[in-house]
Amino acid sequence: MNWITNVVRPKIRSFLNRRESPENLWIKCPETGQLVFFKDVETNQFVIPSSNYHMRMGANARMKSIFDGGAWQEVPVPEVAADPLKFRDERRYADRLKDARTKTGLDDAVKAGVGTLDGIPVVVGVQDFDFMGGSLGMAAGEAVIAGLTAAAERGTPFIMFAASGGARMQEGILSLMQLPRTTVAVQMLRDAKKPYIVVLTNPTTGGVTASYAMLGDVHIAEPGALIGFAGPRVIEQTIREKLPEGFQKSEYLLDHGMVDMVVHRHKLRPTLASLCRTLTKAPPAEVKPSLPAPQPEATPASAPG
Repeated sequence: MNWITNVVRPKIRSFLNRRESPENLWIKCPETGQLVFFKDVETNQFVIPSSNYHMRMGANARMKSIFDGGAWQEVPVPEVAADPLKFRDERRYADRLKDARTKTGLDDAVKAGVGTLDGIPVVVGVQDFDFMGGSLGMAAGEAVIAGLTAAAERGTPFIMFAASGGARMQEGILSLMQLPRTTVAVQMLRDAKKPYIVVLTNPTTGGVTASYAMLGDVHIAEPGALIGFAGPRVIEQTIREKLPEGFQKSEYLLDHGMVDMVVHRHKLRPTLASLCRTLTKAPPAEVKPSLPAPQPEATPASAPG
């Protein structure tokens, strides 16, 4: 045994066997356990092709999938105190915020944008679950209010994509104050007689369902989304009874009148466009006439011999 055998050879082997590949190259379907290539899921609007399971969709990806040409202008949101209570549990709240911003590229859990949907001006708000579980704090509340206010001032529909685990505990009572504040903003849009459409995605729970997520003129849910105030496990422990199969899922809520429709993500854009056009009494979209197919040039007849 010598230095070459003990040190050099293992280092060479480790270097040659090293594989640099992105961590998210493959995704496991939560429903079937099947491994799916990430790019295939991404191009399929984050729907698993084989099982139709709807994965969570980030705010920027959602905006691109809804607005015409994937183009929009961001609605400015007033700044709020980053850590008003100087909260700390296992970690400082300020550090958690910093990590969430680095991970998602967002300022907070809600983003609002202005653009067109099938030629109709709309304002869209998106709640990103990847930002601290889509929790509702002061900054997220301000973003929802800014989106609703922009829609009322511009005279456009407001479409809200909700996804949340509830109020943000690190902001205490200041987080709970966003429930009545966003409710008042919804009423402002209603006073302006403009549509408010809510799309409930997986999951939508807690204080969000106790405020703006359940105040829409029309409620759409994505397939298989968990929607409710308290989670099913908490309810079972409280009432000490077994809950029905599929309790609090989109399809169960549709059967019991809690949502108006369950729409596959691939059909969501035309459904929203149709609703906005109907509720605003906008004229039908112009259908561009198809150009006639080019005719082959006539070949001159040859003179008789």
